[in-house]
Amino acid sequence: MTLHLTTAQVDRAAGVLLGIACGDALGAPYEFGPPLRPDIAVTMKGGGSFGWSPGEWTDDTSMAIAIAELSATGADLRTERTRAQIAARWAGWAANAKDVGAQTSAVLHGGLRAAASRGEGSPTGADLELAAAQHHARTGRSAGNGSLMRTAPIALAYLDDPSALVHAAYEISGLTHHDPVAGEACALWCLAIRHAVLEGTLDLRRGLRRLPKARARAWSARLDRAERSGPADFPHNGWVVQAVQGAWSAITTTATPADLDDSSSTARPAHFRRALEAAVRGGYDTDTVGAIAGALVGAAYGASAVPAGWRRQIHGWPGLRARDLVALGVMTARSGRADSAGWPMGAKVDYSSYKDTAVLVRHPHDEGVWLGGVDALENLPDGVDAVVSLCRLGTAQVPAPGVAPGDHIEVWLIDEPDWHQNPNLDFVLTDAAAAVTALRAEGKTVLLHCVQAQSRTPAVAALYGARLTGRTPTDALADIVQVLPHANPHSGLRGALQRLEEAPFTSVP
Repeated sequence: MTLHLTTAQVDRAAGVLLGIACGDALGAPYEFGPPLRPDIAVTMKGGGSFGWSPGEWTDDTSMAIAIAELSATGADLRTERTRAQIAARWAGWAANAKDVGAQTSAVLHGGLRAAASRGEGSPTGADLELAAAQHHARTGRSAGNGSLMRTAPIALAYLDDPSALVHAAYEISGLTHHDPVAGEACALWCLAIRHAVLEGTLDLRRGLRRLPKARARAWSARLDRAERSGPADFPHNGWVVQAVQGAWSAITTTATPADLDDSSSTARPAHFRRALEAAVRGGYDTDTVGAIAGALVGAAYGASAVPAGWRRQIHGWPGLRARDLVALGVMTARSGRADSAGWPMGAKVDYSSYKDTAVLVRHPHDEGVWLGGVDALENLPDGVDAVVSLCRLGTAQVPAPGVAPGDHIEVWLIDEPDWHQNPNLDFVLTDAAAAVTALRAEGKTVLLHCVQAQSRTPAVAALYGARLTGRTPTDALADIVQVLPHANPHSGLRGALQRLEEAPFTSVP
């Protein structure tokens, strides 16, 4: 059975892989280093031990993608065939990867030797399981964090079946990590991600009921310690137990009551950022603890809580960017089914039934910003080299012709007045305006558009105009209406503009 997901639940499903990648890329430059002082900025600066480029994800996200590529087709991750496909994909990735965890590397090499003995080039799931068991027998330890860091797609694949989720979590963990403690951690984290996607709340303990009583007591005590400690108190976070503790500590010790209040549209995105920064500040295996934390807060707060500055930067194997992670997450949550318009995997979202999609005018406060409908993407004005899209687009529409991938920003903004459709609305509007500001500061000419430039585009344009002129968003909107006569933001957007009248305009990462 496939669940019928609400718009907000789809947003949260889309946030899972984005969250992994953001935490991963944020932590990559600091991996193997000591805890960071509070006054040291945490940024996606790149570098680190493996020379990552800014925003590049590491093995954590790459191994999760190899799972999501299959779960996004609706495949059952528990079958022998699917596990063989995952094993082969991991082996292919590892052959040219900058960084592969020591335990995972040993198991993959063992699986490849088994395959070679049969004259085959790729290991099966059974090959990896045997190699993982042999590694455990040889070393006496196999509870590293390498299976937990990649586990999140399993939660999205079994939103409708928690029992199947637990089964799959143990099986996919066991492909490289024989110790059942690693499987327990994966099951608990995936159950928490599932709950976060469905309910929008953070609850790691609800999965304890699916463990044997003695194991549940052990994990409960570990979570107790995490909640009264800081991430830096778990320096052995290469071990799966301390990786869980470090990530949960980063989430819980940075949370405020407002973060958990459904009526707040700015607190949750703020907590998303604080939690990932705290995970990285804990030191040592920073990319992995960041990725683990990112999956869960991404599931709770959604793709709409992820700052555009981070979404612009993240990229990595196998040549993917933020929109690809959104697609994999949404397709997995929907059991491999796109929506009626073919989104998110279709080449083009068809808006031909809409009127006035060809509107195109200059922003009244900045001639370097164009305001338009979706048709402008097919024939960009001269000089436009950046785009901020406020509506859903297809794979062939992004990036727009002549625009670099990182300069075409897609904003998760639903054209509905019900706040449940846009639970992070105030943040999304402010973030979109900040994205335009950042692109202009880089000297780029920007197209800001939605489908008809009637509701979403004028709302964001008004916030941007308010920043430039020092006037209120309401006053700036009056100027926008002069050049966009059909502009009429719906009540939800107007309410947000009014709430933001007294709020300072702040940039985001």
